[in-house]
Amino acid sequence: MFEVVTVSALTAFLTAAGNGAAGEMGKQMLLSTGALVRRTLGRETPLPATPEGWEVLAREMHARLSGDPRRGGEWAILLRTLQDDDVALRPGAGLPPATRDFTDRQAVLRRLKREATRAAAGRPRVALLYGPPGIGTSAVALHWGAEQIAQYPDGQFYVDLRDAAGESGLEPSAVVLRLLGQMGVEPEEIPPAESARVDLYRRLLAGRRALVVIDHASSAAQVRALVPATPEVFLLVVASGPAFALEAERIEVPPLSDRDAVKMLRKVAGPEKVALAKPRMPSLLGHCAGNAFALKAAAMSLLAEEPPLPEDVAESTARHPVHGMVRSACHRLRPEAARLCRLTALGGWPAIDARLAGDTAAVGQEEAAGMLAEAADAQLVEALGDGRYRFRPEVRRVLADTAALEHGIPECSAATSRALDGLLNRALHAAHAALPQSWRTEPAPAQGTPHRDEAEGMAALLAETGNVVRAVSVAEEYQHIDTAMRMARALWPVQLKAGFWDEVLPALRIAARCADRHHADSRMAGALHFQLGHCLGELRLWNEADRAVHTAAACERAAGHLRGEASSVEMLGLLKLNDWRYDAAYERFVEAERLYRRIAPGQEGAEDLPRALALAERHQGRALRGLGRLEESRVRLEAARNFFAERGEAYNQARALTDLAETLRDAGDHAGALTKIDEAERLLNPEKATPHLNHLARLRLSCQTPR
Repeated sequence: MFEVVTVSALTAFLTAAGNGAAGEMGKQMLLSTGALVRRTLGRETPLPATPEGWEVLAREMHARLSGDPRRGGEWAILLRTLQDDDVALRPGAGLPPATRDFTDRQAVLRRLKREATRAAAGRPRVALLYGPPGIGTSAVALHWGAEQIAQYPDGQFYVDLRDAAGESGLEPSAVVLRLLGQMGVEPEEIPPAESARVDLYRRLLAGRRALVVIDHASSAAQVRALVPATPEVFLLVVASGPAFALEAERIEVPPLSDRDAVKMLRKVAGPEKVALAKPRMPSLLGHCAGNAFALKAAAMSLLAEEPPLPEDVAESTARHPVHGMVRSACHRLRPEAARLCRLTALGGWPAIDARLAGDTAAVGQEEAAGMLAEAADAQLVEALGDGRYRFRPEVRRVLADTAALEHGIPECSAATSRALDGLLNRALHAAHAALPQSWRTEPAPAQGTPHRDEAEGMAALLAETGNVVRAVSVAEEYQHIDTAMRMARALWPVQLKAGFWDEVLPALRIAARCADRHHADSRMAGALHFQLGHCLGELRLWNEADRAVHTAAACERAAGHLRGEASSVEMLGLLKLNDWRYDAAYERFVEAERLYRRIAPGQEGAEDLPRALALAERHQGRALRGLGRLEESRVRLEAARNFFAERGEAYNQARALTDLAETLRDAGDHAGALTKIDEAERLLNPEKATPHLNHLARLRLSCQTPR
């Protein structure tokens, strides 16, 4: 008796495949599902783009399977192989520590408590904290969260958006990505599409009691998808500036009263220092205007027994407390340290270290390290550890705004150029070390320090990714077009090996635009559009990806770069393959092979030709499987497997064996498929290939289940 396959079961299976995790095995699962869908319906069915589309497809499948018991039994077996892939919620790191000098805010804390504990009544619990820069909104959120740990036994999750490389802040999809990481989801388990990420976020929190804090948000769009559906989840958003149009309890954080301001000064500087400053206390309180950040800086100056500010400096603080605090701190620093801070602030770097600051200010690295430590003592920068610092957003803006007035536009421009040159040198060294054999990375520059191996180069590039992404935007702004494009190309290893697609996408869009405007139809333009298309494809933005890679192929063709054109055509095939368009995919792979074979001995790319042809054969085998041409698929996949076995490329051999096992299973050769699964498992490192091994386990189950 055949098992009944329901519409709901099919919908769940298809949706799981469509919303599957990122990475190679997520795509493998999606591709395998597409091949089975085509075999069942007997026609090509493009990948659905919406949840509604998956349900429509499930109903079509159900109608076909209802009249085909044998095929229905095959799908019933397949559905049983789908494990419960819900990722377990893990508490994560919790909130950062609250400040020790927190003072008052009782009215604000009561309002937060009221919103967090009110009867849900079908309304999500959301609060938006806002106030002028430096007023203490983040401190309120962290202090309140620290008092509520027992209220949220399933975890407190915190994401700080202030280190976003772009001025407009992180995209909503990237915000969810960061939050899922805080919730304990491994990178390879996070879906590439925003809607799927939001769905996973909601499933993780369903029935939970948790606190989610998003700090330094700059728009409602960044956080709107995070509004909880679960009554016992509280979303606390801290605005980076004025309140924005989010459906939430809006809670303004007001200035501290004079009484509470004095309390804060005593907490930081000590009662003795405050008592000694009593004669000038009215003036000091007036200048700080209840601003927590300005008060803390003033307390630190009292603690250090620094002399009062000159009257002209002091007067400016009353109108703009943060402006005044920055001006005050710069007045107390050595002139050369204040100059370094102003010039370094121009770039808007997510993180700065002695190398970046030294390049910017044209001083030695050791001297720059001392100046940054001095600036940290003056509250101008915050230490991140490992010799890295960052500016508070409002401090950076003030420093950058005053840089031209203090040092002149030519010096500011020269400083930014030096910073870009230094970053580019380090990025090129790191990228080349991370992918030493890749023709898509530039050779390492003659100047600078090389890295010992791939691991060290990759670690260095990952550490600088935020700054490199930001540098592309800065370089475009300052019209260093060549630098912008080369900087973006240096990001290739982190998008290829680390899956940093959300992080690098803004930089690739800018660099590709620069190439179109200034170097159209060049190899550089082709390379950048290829990277952009790859990134968009990994995020399953198929139409945009297709346009970008078509542009890449056209640019490479116009530049006479045969290897680049072939590689771009191959990428077009992969995009079609992952979109379940197997006919078009196979045509592109055949075309790519033809282009590769035009590379003559001695020509650029000839040394890599055998490997490129083996990959093209593997891709053709995968497309042929989707078309149901299983014997042709087997022949090509076996040829690819043999090549990688001879070359000793264990992982690529395992990938070809996995493809071969799926083809043999579809052909009904379960014994042959199980043999290939065994071979693939032996080749994989269990510590580094968990998703692949999980996929093989599901494939094994589908082959072992009696029919």
